[in-house]
Amino acid sequence: MSPAFYQHFPVLSIMVLFLGAFLIVMFGGNKTARKIIAFLSVSASLVMLCSLIQRVMVNGEIIAYWLGNRSMAGGYAIGIAIEVDALSLFFGLLVATAVFVACIYSFKYMEHDDNVREYYTLFLMLSGGVMGLVLSGDLFNMFIMVEILTFAAVALTAFRNRANGALEAAFKYLGVGSMGSTCILVGAVMLYTQAHTLNFAQLSALIPGHMGTSTKLAFALLLVGFSTKAFIVPFHPLAADAHGAAPASISVLISGVLTKSGLYGIIRICYFLFQSMELGAMQTLLVTIGSISMFVCVTMALAQHDFKRLLAFHSISQIGYVLTAAGLCTAVGMSAGLYHAMNHTLFKGLLFLAAGAVLMQTGTTDLGKLGGLSKKMPHTTVLFLIGAASISGLPPFNGFASKWSIYQACYLKAVESGHFGYLIVTVIALVTSILTLASFVKVSQSVFFGQLPKELEDVKEVPFGMRFAMGIFALLCVVTGLFPGLVNHYLTEPAASAVFHVGDYINTMLGSGYAESVMATAPVNQTVTFVQVGCWSPVAWLCIMLIALLAVTIAAIAGKYDRVSVSTGNEVTDSKYDLFFGGEKSVYSQVGSGDLFWGFKHNWRHYFDFMHELHSGVVNDYALWAVVALTIATVFMLIVF
Repeated sequence: MSPAFYQHFPVLSIMVLFLGAFLIVMFGGNKTARKIIAFLSVSASLVMLCSLIQRVMVNGEIIAYWLGNRSMAGGYAIGIAIEVDALSLFFGLLVATAVFVACIYSFKYMEHDDNVREYYTLFLMLSGGVMGLVLSGDLFNMFIMVEILTFAAVALTAFRNRANGALEAAFKYLGVGSMGSTCILVGAVMLYTQAHTLNFAQLSALIPGHMGTSTKLAFALLLVGFSTKAFIVPFHPLAADAHGAAPASISVLISGVLTKSGLYGIIRICYFLFQSMELGAMQTLLVTIGSISMFVCVTMALAQHDFKRLLAFHSISQIGYVLTAAGLCTAVGMSAGLYHAMNHTLFKGLLFLAAGAVLMQTGTTDLGKLGGLSKKMPHTTVLFLIGAASISGLPPFNGFASKWSIYQACYLKAVESGHFGYLIVTVIALVTSILTLASFVKVSQSVFFGQLPKELEDVKEVPFGMRFAMGIFALLCVVTGLFPGLVNHYLTEPAASAVFHVGDYINTMLGSGYAESVMATAPVNQTVTFVQVGCWSPVAWLCIMLIALLAVTIAAIAGKYDRVSVSTGNEVTDSKYDLFFGGEKSVYSQVGSGDLFWGFKHNWRHYFDFMHELHSGVVNDYALWAVVALTIATVFMLIVF
């Protein structure tokens, strides 16, 4: 029986991106042609995935699609498989949305670059690689997609090769990224030698309960390999280098898309392939790595003087939230983590696009050379502030909703488990959010407010197309913050439920009853409930914000009128209305990027000195970190299992 037409949509959503890359090579010499091809490719991919929301997210259908004929020779599944459950569709929607917005932004942003045809070719290859990874049902094909997205990302990082540090960043990414890809390949080969299949569903049925030494090593290899793609500690310096050098539209994909492919891989191998998350030690491992990533990267962001590098460290800090929530192994935690993963794609995409707009109009991202751009770029300023409020966790924006859910999940885990450590994790998450807000106070002051440097007096607002792309992200940041119930019902809760229904995933691909007949301990589909502690009213917070804005507006308007004498119409010269300066001349003082938190950095100088020594910028050191991480992961697996 041939599959229904909609069941072709997952594979078509991948193929249309690669087809677009091929067509741009053929016909992309014409500017209009390549824009049309790129737009149609990303639009078709997004529309096809959105059309599956009702069937997969609401109705709970799992789409199993085989390219060619499936063979079960010798009892082993042979063939290329696409398997789409609510979890993979969730990540696919994130990829498609970010790619669509970045493509629109690129039309004007990349207009004056050289080799634009090659840019769009690599752009679509990167997009297709990530989409193929999150929708693949075959471990080897996941590796193939990892290779495609890695080398496309490396090429795009070096695309503006005359920019300072672009080639160096690409080389670092190539070196350590290739180590991560190699880990995934070797891990897949080791599993194949044991199970004689690469089908993800069948591996998920055969591997649990048969954890030999080679299998444990394969687990460590896969975990480290996907961690390099998520850029979590200790691989976070790669993100800062890549984001700083790549065009802003590519930074959106690296931050909002490529990191999610790593997170997706980690969730799949821990919850599905090895089914290890019932072990308290595995939960502790993921929560610890996530918490360290949260705190270390937010403090590194405070020390930055470059707009895009600062955003890069914040990106990994927010990924730490997601990994922490996923490591709790609770339905509420997984839903909260996925909610924040979605929000991270939206607000971090918006912030990187705003940084790209600033770079395009001023020629720099050095916070010490910027200031006062709100006077010249008011639309960009407003859009940036929406993104800054979202990532800082301010209501009623989406970052507050997902962080609030993560705090609840950590608290519930502490109560249910009786472990005090989860309360500490909650405190770390709260402190990280406060430091994030402080960091964006610094960025807002250094870039958009304060005094406008003379050399930037001729700066103008970016073209409408770029503002439109930023506006899409900004609108989604507001909508997903105001309606968390709808987001949870239609997106995050179905995806979180899929994580705890491994048996359905296996049986859909290999036939009803396969998991129960093969596995030593057949997976039990857990009853998933989503309990929320406390509540918040996004509409109430919106009203409070509007009232506050109205009060500030009234005060600002009232302050524009000088005190004058009613009888004479002349200014009052009474000295009591004079400002007191202590006798010195009144001179404007620009609060620069380097001294806004000087006191904080001075008090923490030993910590920052230590971090400065660790972040040497030498690729050999980062490669050594990868080796150390693999060693630690291997020892951990050997001890725990």
